Amino acid sequence: MKIEKVSFENKNGFQLSARLYHPLDEIPRFYAIFAHCFTCSKNFSAVSNISDALCREGIAVLSFDFTGLGNSEGDFEDTDFSSNVQDLIDAAKYLEEHFEAPELLVGHSLGGAASILAADQIESVLGVVTIGSPAKADHATKLFKDQVDTIKEKGSAKVNIGGKSFYLKKEFVEDLEQQKLLQVLKDMRKSILIFHSPQDEIVDISNAAELYQAAYHPKSFISLDQADHLLNDVSDSQYVGQMISSWSDRYLTKASESHDTKGHQVKVRLSGKHYTSEIKTPDHHLVADEPTDLGGKNLGPTPYDLLMAALGACTVMTLKMYAERKKWDLKEVTVYLDHDKVHKKDSEDVEKPEAKVSRFSRALKIEGKLDDEQLKRLVEIANRCPVHRTLHEEIVVETKLL
Repeated sequence: MKIEKVSFENKNGFQLSARLYHPLDEIPRFYAIFAHCFTCSKNFSAVSNISDALCREGIAVLSFDFTGLGNSEGDFEDTDFSSNVQDLIDAAKYLEEHFEAPELLVGHSLGGAASILAADQIESVLGVVTIGSPAKADHATKLFKDQVDTIKEKGSAKVNIGGKSFYLKKEFVEDLEQQKLLQVLKDMRKSILIFHSPQDEIVDISNAAELYQAAYHPKSFISLDQADHLLNDVSDSQYVGQMISSWSDRYLTKASESHDTKGHQVKVRLSGKHYTSEIKTPDHHLVADEPTDLGGKNLGPTPYDLLMAALGACTVMTLKMYAERKKWDLKEVTVYLDHDKVHKKDSEDVEKPEAKVSRFSRALKIEGKLDDEQLKRLVEIANRCPVHRTLHEEIVVETKLL
């Protein structure tokens, strides 16, 4: 994954600050836009975590700061909900002109409501994802309900939202009240995925029911049980990203296209500041990592885990093929593997590095109507699986710079 700092001009001439998350493939599965929650920014942890997770699944993501927020130009006081929707439309135009038109909009909280309205106006968008989103745009006024009357009477007032102070104008409140979100959703013929937590204390889960009821099929709902509104737990936001990717395989046109490995069998790239590595084959996507105590983020198996997995997978496949050829009643095979370093039995100096050898321990659990001779033969066949043989061969690894 590579994160690129970009900016684009909105309809009012302001430069909006953005980040473009590039996946390992130079040709992503598709492009998505992330719309953050009310008064948040692209730096908000849930935005980063979900964008990271989507990017690891081969999806390019553009996240940006709405006008007057974060590093974007403009004054937030002069914006309204409609201008946020327009910012999303302008973001889609930027992607279409410089990369590829987006197929997916993802919105958190009020950003989800904005995503629905924007998706209705962006032809290339095939699907919308909402996360903890309200069923009515004016739900946001509950965050400053004590000042609503003051804003309407005086024309503007200073409000505190999430520990931040903002000036809001009467036009902002009136714009929220005029939005027909549910009606737009009823008329829209695009796939929608709705995430919501039953424990959400900011936007009640009843909003998800209203959105789901109004939406036209295909529509899906996933409960984020035990999650808070801001998805402060990293595992929650990572889960959202993984589920969006799986859902998109079914409902977005380019989601299932093969990965570009540039003519090679496997492609691996180090991703981000830690050790997370993206692995691509022509048809599949994996992630490798190191444990947190070794400086990694523990987002995937370690390289040695993958090496053992290769041996284990080859073992069970080989036994299955052999049993089928022999017409034996093999029901199931499970392999448990471990790796360590042990001293050579004939080593003279146990302190030297070459005195140790890698040892893979493999334990087989074989189920089926098999006699002792058949089980003994399957153990012999396990030692002949292609990966096992490769590990025993003299191996040459050639490395060159591209």
